[in-house]
Amino acid sequence: MTGDTPAPAAMRNEYAADLGLTEADLAVDWHTQFDSWFADAVAFGLPEPNAMVVGTADSAGRPSGRTVLLKGYDPEGFVFFTNHLSRKGVEAITNPYASLVFPWFPMQRQVVVAGRVAHVDRATSEAYFASRPRGSQLGAWASPQSQVVSGRAALEQRYQEVAERFADQAEIPTPSHWGGLRVQPESVEFWQGRAGRLHDRLRFRRLDEGGWIVERLAP
Repeated sequence: MTGDTPAPAAMRNEYAADLGLTEADLAVDWHTQFDSWFADAVAFGLPEPNAMVVGTADSAGRPSGRTVLLKGYDPEGFVFFTNHLSRKGVEAITNPYASLVFPWFPMQRQVVVAGRVAHVDRATSEAYFASRPRGSQLGAWASPQSQVVSGRAALEQRYQEVAERFADQAEIPTPSHWGGLRVQPESVEFWQGRAGRLHDRLRFRRLDEGGWIVERLAP
């Protein structure tokens, strides 16, 4: 460590003693509970409350993670959009399982999801792509996401070429390699910080025979 920066081991924030999450607090299903907590995160004023860490793994089990924006959720799962040729896009289909973490630290909350990954239907992907700002649409065409590029100049040159290519088109088509992925949850954990690191962790877990069970996990 250098300067006045404290060592990581010395960094510690105590969680509020008056916060908690009991089984009686939970909604009847994970989707309703997430809807409530997501609304809380938005009302709290968190920057990008829909930001989530997406974890995937390749065919050999080597993991990777990155922050992505949630673009939709319903009882079927959580949806985000990406280049299917990117690292996460390839891994999510080659090894079709993923984890999601919503790190709502200022609220002393997290939501942790694990489940299978499936492609979103093409019509949904195209509808969302059409709603994006034009610059983002051009970027989806220009960026060979996750691939090595020679430098910033090369990337900006690709962007300029794409901009010129579509200059006369009011609507930019959705790239064939771009679309939505849905994480279909097998478990959804709601984590509430507590004093003394005795955090509350309540998990909805899908049963093999159907239905869900709520379990409390030790912190």
